[in-house]
Order: sequence, then structure tokens, then C-alpha cells
Amino acid sequence: MTQAIFLERRSAGWERLDVLLNTARRRGLRALTSDEVRELGRLYRTATSDLAYARGHLFDPTLLAYLNRLVARAHAYIYGSQARSGSARIATFFVTTFPQEVRRSIIPFAICSFLTVVCAIVAYVVVMTHHGDVYALLPSQMIPSDIKKSLHNSNFAFGSARSPLMASMIITNNVKVAALCFAGGVTLGVFTLYEILLNGLMVGAVGALYTQAGFGYDFWATVAPHGFIELTAIQLAGAAGLLLGAAILAPGRLRRRDAMKENAQRAGVLFAGVASMLGVAGTIEGFFTPLRLPPEIRIMFGLITALALVGYFTLSGRSDQSSKAHLFV
Repeated sequence: MTQAIFLERRSAGWERLDVLLNTARRRGLRALTSDEVRELGRLYRTATSDLAYARGHLFDPTLLAYLNRLVARAHAYIYGSQARSGSARIATFFVTTFPQEVRRSIIPFAICSFLTVVCAIVAYVVVMTHHGDVYALLPSQMIPSDIKKSLHNSNFAFGSARSPLMASMIITNNVKVAALCFAGGVTLGVFTLYEILLNGLMVGAVGALYTQAGFGYDFWATVAPHGFIELTAIQLAGAAGLLLGAAILAPGRLRRRDAMKENAQRAGVLFAGVASMLGVAGTIEGFFTPLRLPPEIRIMFGLITALALVGYFTLSGRSDQSSKAHLFV
């Protein structure tokens, strides 16, 4: 390959790499979207190969100097960013990476949320009109028997000394549920949808049972402080599972293996965020929910967490966001 042909075929990639590096220099790496960061790495590797090729073929020294500077600049950003402290990477994940991926995955999240709400409403109506049908909707181990106390005075009647233990147990159980939703993606999303449907049926049916027993208001007031975060996390875990299934069923223009790799990375981001959300929800459920506070205070606390959650997912990382929502790769 002559130098002229080499320049014609490769110069566009160098120019694009230069544009990304200039953006990073002026505004920092956070100015780049996740797709652009991956592109930066790919173009860096290509430019490195081009530099080696140009050296081996004794191309013009001016071209060699240009490529050497370009590769050196890219190396500083790529490996300099990898050397950042763990705390900086964690901050970037929660400030930018996780909320961006939630917005990008809004379609599978909306599907899971819609199914949960519909199932909860159906279960609530069915149990309120035909009490015995609860056994047709849920496994017996999920159905509270002979409700004589409110949820707040039964499941959460423990002292502050037991709060750390209860919080850890709650977090562990919820992460297991989320993991099932996530792992269900390998069944083409079938098991994921089953877990989402079952979760919606449980919320509606159990809510109806406590309402029939005369403790409906207390039930929702008890669920509210941690419920918005917990339920949102479960829907996001379901979205992660659907992403895995979508890569298998509809890889789009990518090879199925590449599509699975791409969506597995996205699903991994979601699940890491979900685990953190469930940690927060479990801490609230173990320490705040059991407090002997009026129902109105508990509901107000829940509404505050809901507004904070919406604000976080809507605004965080917004200045860096350019990718559109995707279900399929």
C-alpha cells in the first residue's frame, strides 16, 4: 500500500480521533458519551496499528510525527482515565453511567413497569371481589394467613437493636429476586417476565388482603418509605433481563455473539445500579419503616424518595447523554 492510498483510507479515522481528543481536552472525558468513549478506545488501537505500519514502510517523517503525537495524546487519556482512583470511577458510575443507561433502557423498563402495574391492579380487584381466588394467583407461601394485625405491627414489630440484622436479610432477599429477573434473560426473557408478573400479582393481592382485614391504609403507608425504590429496582432488573433476551432474539445488524456482548455490558450496568438501590431500600426498610410514626409521615417520606428517584434518573448525566433509548441492539 502506497502512502497516498494509506492516507486516503486511514485519515478519516485519525481526524475523528483528533476531534474526540480535543473535546476531552476542552471539557473533560465526561463530555464524551459512553459510545464515544468506546469509539475513542477503538480509534486509538487503530491509530497505534497505523503508526506501526507507517514506520515499517518508512513513510514520510512528517506523517510519522503526526501519528506519534496523536497516539501519545490518546494514550494519555485512555490509560490516564484507567488509573483514576476507585472512588472517582464509582462517582462516575452513579453520576453518569447508571442514569444514562436507565434512560437508554427506558423501553424494557417501561414494559416491566406496565406489566407490574396491570398485574397489581388485576390481583387487587380479583381478591377484593373473590377472596378465595388469591390461592389461584399466588403460591401459598406468599399469602399471609389470618391477618389480625397491621403490616406495621406484625412484620415490622422489632426493636432498633435488630434493625441491622433485618436490613441485611431484606437486602439479601431483594437482591436474590433481582438476580432472578436478571438471569431470566438467558431464557429469552420468559423467566424474567414470569418474575415481574409474579411480583405485580403479589403486591396487588397482599394489598387487597390487608385492605379486607381493615389495615389497607397502614399497608400502603408501611410499604411507601422503601417501596418506590425497591419496586423501581426490580423493574430495572427485569429490564436487564429483557436486554439479554433481546440480544438473542433480535441482534439487529450485529452478529448474535456481538449483540449479546453489547447488551450484557448494558445489563451489567443496570444490575450493579439495582444492587445499590436495593441496599438503600433495605436500609430504609430495616431502620426507618419500623419506626412508630404516623401513616402520613411514612407516606410523605415515600413520596420524597419517589421524587428524588425521578429527579436522579431524569437529570443525572444529562449533559453527557446523546444516545437514544434502545431495547434491541
